[in-house]
Amino acid sequence: MSNIAFIIEERPADIGNFLVGRLLPFRQKRAVGPFVFIDHMGPAHLKDYQNLDVPPHPHIGLSTLTYLFEGSIMHKDSLGTEIEITPGAVNWMTAGKGITHSERTPVYLRQSEKRLHGLQIWVALPKELEQMDPSFAHIGAEQLPSWTSEGVDYKLIAGSLMGKKSAVPVYSPLYLLEIKSTKSTVINIGSDLFGESGMYILEGKVLSEGHTFEAKHILVAKDSQLCEFEIGENTTVYIFGGEVLPEPRHIEWNFVSSEAETIEKAKADWVAHRFPTVPGDDGYVPLPQKP
Repeated sequence: MSNIAFIIEERPADIGNFLVGRLLPFRQKRAVGPFVFIDHMGPAHLKDYQNLDVPPHPHIGLSTLTYLFEGSIMHKDSLGTEIEITPGAVNWMTAGKGITHSERTPVYLRQSEKRLHGLQIWVALPKELEQMDPSFAHIGAEQLPSWTSEGVDYKLIAGSLMGKKSAVPVYSPLYLLEIKSTKSTVINIGSDLFGESGMYILEGKVLSEGHTFEAKHILVAKDSQLCEFEIGENTTVYIFGGEVLPEPRHIEWNFVSSEAETIEKAKADWVAHRFPTVPGDDGYVPLPQKP
């Protein structure tokens, strides 16, 4: 019997002036562990007149994780944070009861050609922390545990796994693991996984149970403890998941909460300009209107 419960294909989604590949949520699978949202940005080649510009917009009830493979994004938020995220580093922003932030191409790159490629991920907060004060952490690439075993490169981006712990300050038991291989080999890490587990194939291919799975797909396991697969040549995958939060999460626009009423209040607060503002960026993303 197959251990694959769901196969999710990347779907195009518009985030303003930039097209991304949406992976989660999926209509038949809204979350994997505490992971409720995953976007694959790019790879995009931007001309000298094209830039990423996501004006100030709000979040509640989640932590965002931005991880770039190529390019650069200037992050500004209502805490006063202003920091450039570059490939290999992690931006971890916890919204809690409410935060506002913007994401734009840095000024020094705005009139030159550039590339942008990476992942944007939302992790739901435990119910008792949904109203915590917002916070921000930037973790440099050198702070992430990286190791090589039998010719395969591993990097623990967030959480705890395989006896390693990332410096990203997560709020529930989870993991986000990068696996890169230049040769075809069998990977068996099932004994280390827990909770729900998914695998995103960024590039290359994976062979499992007699089937070949190509890039831009998520495979969700029925049983994370049975996670064994053959990784193809020049392949990069991301294993992610963790303990399932007891309560289902409501997601509307940029808001995540265990209570629908909390989302309605956040929507009203955003329309009434009651969220904190972003110093140095007076842009504003209107609340999307339902069709």
